[in-house]
Amino acid sequence: MNNQILADLFNRMGTLLEIRGENAFKIRAYHQAADRLSQLAEDVRVLRDQDRLSGIPGVGTALKDKIVEYLDSGRVSAYDKLVETVPESLLDIVRVPSVGPRRAQLFFEHLNIRDIDGLESAARSGALAELPGIKTKAVENILEGIRIVRQAQSFMMPDEADRVAAYIIEELTKLPGIKQVEAAGSVRRRKEEIRDIDILAAASDAGPVMDTFVSLPRVKAVQAQGPTKSSVLMADSVQVDLRVVDPACFGAAWLYFTGSKNFNIRLRQVALRQRKKVSEYGIFSTAGPEEIRLAGETEETCFRALGLPFIHPELREEMGMDRIFKGADPREDLLIPELIRLEDIRGDLHVHSDFSDGKSSIRDMVAGAAARGYEYVGISDHSASLTVAGGLSPEDLKRKRVEIERVQKEFPACRILFGTEVEIDADGNIDYDSGVLKDFDFVIAAIHTGLEQSRKQLTRRLVKACRNKYVHAIAHPTGVHKGKRDAYEVDLKAVCDAAAETRTFLEINAFPVRLDLNSENVYYARQRGVSFVIDTDSHATVHLGHMPYGIGVARRGWLTKEQVLNTLPLKELLKVLQR
Repeated sequence: MNNQILADLFNRMGTLLEIRGENAFKIRAYHQAADRLSQLAEDVRVLRDQDRLSGIPGVGTALKDKIVEYLDSGRVSAYDKLVETVPESLLDIVRVPSVGPRRAQLFFEHLNIRDIDGLESAARSGALAELPGIKTKAVENILEGIRIVRQAQSFMMPDEADRVAAYIIEELTKLPGIKQVEAAGSVRRRKEEIRDIDILAAASDAGPVMDTFVSLPRVKAVQAQGPTKSSVLMADSVQVDLRVVDPACFGAAWLYFTGSKNFNIRLRQVALRQRKKVSEYGIFSTAGPEEIRLAGETEETCFRALGLPFIHPELREEMGMDRIFKGADPREDLLIPELIRLEDIRGDLHVHSDFSDGKSSIRDMVAGAAARGYEYVGISDHSASLTVAGGLSPEDLKRKRVEIERVQKEFPACRILFGTEVEIDADGNIDYDSGVLKDFDFVIAAIHTGLEQSRKQLTRRLVKACRNKYVHAIAHPTGVHKGKRDAYEVDLKAVCDAAAETRTFLEINAFPVRLDLNSENVYYARQRGVSFVIDTDSHATVHLGHMPYGIGVARRGWLTKEQVLNTLPLKELLKVLQR
């Protein structure tokens, strides 16, 4: 938690210093420190307590002091001083595709543009086009980028929501009167896009809990404070709502505030047919002259009081709800699968190394996979034509093979698969000839270029890739990259039918800015007989930790482990891949 917060902070500082025109060495020091912190296996607080901060590569005395200051106070004064001279809102401008720090500096110095609203106004008025190096096409790209960024700003990624929720839960759990603290709402339902965070706490006395909550170091503003509910805006502009309930009704409240709204409506309908009532205070019988409380302490007892088995939070959505509540008496027609779990995953087949655009070596990536208990890991670097990502030539592949064989001796319990993320060209052909392709253990095909093609052309490319006998899977099938670009237009039915026919796996890319396929597409694809692979698309060891987000998507899409390739033991996996 602390590692990622500090990594984000140092990256922001590096970007703001670049906008201010500081020297490249200083800027690079902050970004390199951020990379190092994000890849640490241990929390920096542990390193500080054991006087081991000096052992972090690339973190000198000045940065070490800033880490200690944050751990002690929750703030870094150098950052506070920096944003007095360079507006923090310029970071939003940098996130606009095609802008970057240098253009943000240009816009700030010449037109005093401080935020996205000002940037859009200057673009539409023609002021941007009068600046050096800014042509009509650049202005058009900036306006499109603003649209994408604004769309992304309306929600947060699940990893960001998890970090904020974990921070609050950790702080509140320290209080002596707290019995239980949990995330609720869309965070618990594992939605791909989260607009705010709901936290639920059980305590007999809510007052101390509320006082602590609104006074947390990372709280930027208190929007409301009441006896049982408070709302705050965190330092990263994330809204968090906290509710404190009596421990005796925590289960009912957790069920109610997890939602979704439509799921709660269905539960009330079930209760009405049984002459019962559902609320955040419990499950009540209304059959007699007085209401009788039947359950409330745990979710399990609440479901049982309604004659229902436990329904996983990920399934409490409109999608698939008719499969749960089917018929006049839902107790007789529950169709709830045994959903895939994180512990069912035996390996990660889409992982990059520094042979292409990864930040970690093959050895480090394999060590990270082995530390998670994986039986196998696929080092699937980019293919030759994607030069922007350091695509590998046939000669590079020979060196990579040698390195894999060397590292394999160090990690005999984790099989290293010789893989590739092979590029699908504009006509649907894939990189490398058959002589090269036949030597790979795992081939995952992807589209990274030509995204402006028509729906028909993009669909044809994906279908043709599915029909290539060397392709095992299709990576991030709709091409979405949140905050950077929308999903491209594709005929998902045609792609699913081709994948099912050719037994090509469709990827659930677990990287939080992708989550592609999303849960709705997964639910649709499974109905068309498609099988899946869940990968992290890791470019550094820390990214291997993104697997739970892919699992969340899979569970929301109703997948069992039998429908996912990388739940297979190594021996069975190799048989499938060789087939």
